[in-house]
Amino acid sequence: MDLRDMRHFLAVAEEGNIGRAAQRLHMSQPPLTRHIQALEEEVGAPLFVRTPKGVTLTEAGQTLLAEVPNLLGLAQRATERARLAGQGLIGQLDVGLFGSGVLDVIPRMLARFHAARPEVKIVLHNMTKVAQLQALHERRILVGFNRLVPEEAGITVETVLCESLVVAMPDTHPLSVRPSIALRDLDNVPMITYPNVPMRGLAQEVADAFRSEGVRLAVEQDVEDVLTAVALVSTGFGVAITTQSAANLRLPGVVFRPLKSQTLKELELSCLYRSGDSSPVLKAFLEVVHDFVGDTRNRPRTVRPA
Repeated sequence: MDLRDMRHFLAVAEEGNIGRAAQRLHMSQPPLTRHIQALEEEVGAPLFVRTPKGVTLTEAGQTLLAEVPNLLGLAQRATERARLAGQGLIGQLDVGLFGSGVLDVIPRMLARFHAARPEVKIVLHNMTKVAQLQALHERRILVGFNRLVPEEAGITVETVLCESLVVAMPDTHPLSVRPSIALRDLDNVPMITYPNVPMRGLAQEVADAFRSEGVRLAVEQDVEDVLTAVALVSTGFGVAITTQSAANLRLPGVVFRPLKSQTLKELELSCLYRSGDSSPVLKAFLEVVHDFVGDTRNRPRTVRPA
């Protein structure tokens, strides 16, 4: 029994007359009669009793009538949801995030997307760069955000913005009175670096800059994320080079000063996703990302397709 059979049956049952049902369905009476007969053969029981005035439902017909509106309603709902899914208006957006990525622009982009498409469920996954790349390949997330993302087959990387770097330090630190901090000012100063992961990140960028400018790097603690780094700064373990967005943590006893360096000036934030992914939800989200970047007058500087 298909949807057309159910609509034919429902029209005859409601009209109580095959002729009127045929008019309602914009078809002639003989084909409709044949459809009803074929349906009765498929069911294996008569659905109507023919009378001089039309037709009445048999017990089998009454039983079917009780189910048909629900089935038609479900079919209509399925069709409507399929249409909405095709437009990216429903579904699920799985996003891979990292520590400092949740401190500024990413939550604002997600909020804008949620406001435009409230029926799309947003699921956030805290992942390292390696884990994000693997999750994209395995289709466990639709999009990721990270920094210093290497070229990877099948993954497109867009630079969303470049963020200036700052030095986080205790407000009692001797350097805290300065309006900005030169890299040479950090010579042999106890440093807290992050992230402590195998793939290249800010910690490696910092080490390279110190080496390039002939400044001694004294690593006091090597931690996994920005929150731990700034928390240790607040307790006086040392200072940390981080991104401007880390100031949003607002931990007591911590001040942030602009970093002045010949080689370490800014750090990009990138959006990464599967090349050629046709997901309507992903397409809709990328439109929000691009619009957001345009609004902040930081058009994506690079796009690296696989």
